[in-house]
Amino acid sequence: MLINDFLKWIGIVTRPSVSFEFFPPKTPAGLQALLKTAKRLRELSPEFVSVTYGAGGSTRETTESAVHSLRDSLALDVAPHLTCVDASREETMRIASSYINKGVRKIVALRGDPREGAAGIYTPHPDGFPYAADLVEGISADHEVDVYVSAYPEKHPAAPSLDFDIQVLKQKELKGATAAITQFFFNNDDFLRYRDKATTAGVSIPIIPGIMVPENIRGIMRFAKSCGASVPANLISLFSGIEDDEETCRLIATHFSIKQCEQLTSEGVDQLHIYTLNRAEAPYALSHSLGLNDRLDRVA
Repeated sequence: MLINDFLKWIGIVTRPSVSFEFFPPKTPAGLQALLKTAKRLRELSPEFVSVTYGAGGSTRETTESAVHSLRDSLALDVAPHLTCVDASREETMRIASSYINKGVRKIVALRGDPREGAAGIYTPHPDGFPYAADLVEGISADHEVDVYVSAYPEKHPAAPSLDFDIQVLKQKELKGATAAITQFFFNNDDFLRYRDKATTAGVSIPIIPGIMVPENIRGIMRFAKSCGASVPANLISLFSGIEDDEETCRLIATHFSIKQCEQLTSEGVDQLHIYTLNRAEAPYALSHSLGLNDRLDRVA
């Protein structure tokens, strides 16, 4: 009997926590729209929210602005992304220290994509942190913060094998990472297999599933191709002939993600990280439907 089944049997329903990811807006109007989205999602009591960092560090200033706005205006626990790309160690650590001195207690440490995007060739900065594990080590050595890292259930596109990729994750843990957030995936077997292999390899930090509600299937397919994720044929077929019907696509996508998350929680997952694309509707509906704002309810 699964632990969740046992708890239900004795009258207790456990629910995982949730976190949300945003990208930094480019304009003042975009920032106001982001704050409106974040305010709606704050009702769900997220563990934290994260803010991404553009390829090649291209959104450094707007990321910082969004982080401080979300903290100051909405009192959210914000985890800024920080990458190794196009910056010296000194510069990167200066950014990290600036965040931490202003109250940030979580950082997502990543290698990062080159300026050409995920398909570009990554070259470490000559005076910078070469890879994510090195950045994790630098942050952990100087600061007492939670350091989140990335994980890839279908392996990183540049990794020669899944086993190699898991060893990279293990190195991140040894250097000080406290949790990992996965790239989005649509086949839960990929995540569960990855989690089992990581555990067998000695990884003990939490591996948090990254969830993308596939509202825009065309965009999802392009994004998935660039980051090494797969989109199952049965998911694509759900949107056949209705790709331009935004309302219906959102309903179908949200239903798909609810079912995906229900299965993950039945397999012992106790936290979900939802990629919002700076929109509240589908992430809110998904979270609310799963009761993710209430982690422990006693059944009446």
